Amino acid sequence: MKLIRYISGGIAAALLLLGCDKNPYGPTGYQPEVQQPEKEEPAPVPAGKGEYAKGADISWLTQMEADGQKFYTAAGKETECTALMKELGFNAIRLRVWVNPEGGWCAKEDVLEKARRAQDLGMRIMIDFHYSDTWADPSNQKTPAAWAELPLYELASAVETHTKETLQLLKDNRIDVEWVQVGNETNSGMLHPLGKITNNADNYAILANNGYDAVKSVYPEAKVIIHRSEGHKSNECKWLFGQLKNSKVKYDIIGISLYPTWWENGGWCDWKPIVNDCLANIKSLTSTFGKPVMICEIGMPVWEPQMSKEAVQYILDETRKIEECHGVFYWEPQTDGVWKPAGYAALGWNAYDKGAFKNGKATIALDPFKN
Repeated sequence: MKLIRYISGGIAAALLLLGCDKNPYGPTGYQPEVQQPEKEEPAPVPAGKGEYAKGADISWLTQMEADGQKFYTAAGKETECTALMKELGFNAIRLRVWVNPEGGWCAKEDVLEKARRAQDLGMRIMIDFHYSDTWADPSNQKTPAAWAELPLYELASAVETHTKETLQLLKDNRIDVEWVQVGNETNSGMLHPLGKITNNADNYAILANNGYDAVKSVYPEAKVIIHRSEGHKSNECKWLFGQLKNSKVKYDIIGISLYPTWWENGGWCDWKPIVNDCLANIKSLTSTFGKPVMICEIGMPVWEPQMSKEAVQYILDETRKIEECHGVFYWEPQTDGVWKPAGYAALGWNAYDKGAFKNGKATIALDPFKN
């Protein structure tokens, strides 16, 4: 308790002799000693934590730069991409990690370079471990070549070491990591065949829990995410997270992907029913499993910016109304695509067709993130 002691009458008189024309303590110059209530200063909170996350996965960035790709503001000013993401309204960045990737792209050193940029801009950071040398998704959960012959518990140890080493490198460079995905789109588990859920859910639990423990050993406050694709499919999502519950997999947040439109029968499917199914599924998952949800990936066709804008606005508006939904990440918005009518396909940077840029500038699809 801080004590504020008031100046005695004698000191007040001395001040009068020095030319002060008014005694601030009244005619007697006396003021009793009083205790002032202590003001409790709130503990400092890292910028943005606890807020709804408006995120962008820009993991291709350094590779795009090496390929000569450049990025511009709406006014045509060349700008570093991470800074441009912040200007466009994003407050978080997601970065994938591969184990021994070709060219070093998305290896831990490359991740550090991109994380530094986000950290310097005060953006929040999600790290996405694929536990593979390349893409891990529903149809690809390939064990890294260096780990391919390891038995289960040695494989779990490799997961732990890789996770710790990557995160410790970030922490040693003062990177604040808020979320960590242990696996990417792990519909059927990860690190196949040993970690395939349909073969042995308990094997997957051993691998995932080693990843969880590794995360918490470096960043105790980071939230661990288990991530599944097709977030609009309620039964499939409940099956997966039911398996995790039965096998006692440790995690903090349910992560889902949502790509709500695709080309079929000569036209676009209607995105809105798919999004509404996802919104209902988010509420159902949180009620059933007691975990918050994040949409870790969304994407829309780059050549339909107006439709994309409407869908993204709806997704952001509606997920904000769900207290248990903590945010949405757009997957590689800095890429573009070129319409190829004959094959109903798109070719853009790395043949990806669901970015939201054209000629290095953001399309209107990203306007909702500014709000």
